[in-house]
Amino acid sequence: MDRDVSTRLRLRLRTLAARAPDPATLARLSLGAMVLLAGVHKLFDPAAWAAYVTDWLAPWLVVSPVTFMLLNGVLEVGFGAAILVDRYTAFAAAVAAVSLTATCAYLAVALALDGVFGDVLVRDVGLAGLAWAVLVDALRADSTRAS
Repeated sequence: MDRDVSTRLRLRLRTLAARAPDPATLARLSLGAMVLLAGVHKLFDPAAWAAYVTDWLAPWLVVSPVTFMLLNGVLEVGFGAAILVDRYTAFAAAVAAVSLTATCAYLAVALALDGVFGDVLVRDVGLAGLAWAVLVDALRADSTRAS
């Protein structure tokens, strides 16, 4: 009985997977939604995001941490929207990939020096990988169209 249930479940999942969007499309939509929503949230609650600026980083910013987050929010809304609608995807994904990778480096330093943000670092490593995957896919698509 268990084997029959397992076989039916596996077949049903394969059927659903065959109907699902391409994995690269799912990755692009996920990244775009994350970047867009992070930007929107930064616009509505920049102070929540400014809490991720450590005391030793704040002097390096040209503006206050809240203003920095507001500026980032505006940019993220634009880049997230571009990724979602699949326009300038390679450029927007490159910005996201580099930004998330730099954020991971910063969070790793903050974790090492201050013992903070380890949970955010773990999440952002995955998001950075997602951004790099979307970038690679977009570059491959661009090179296919150019040939």
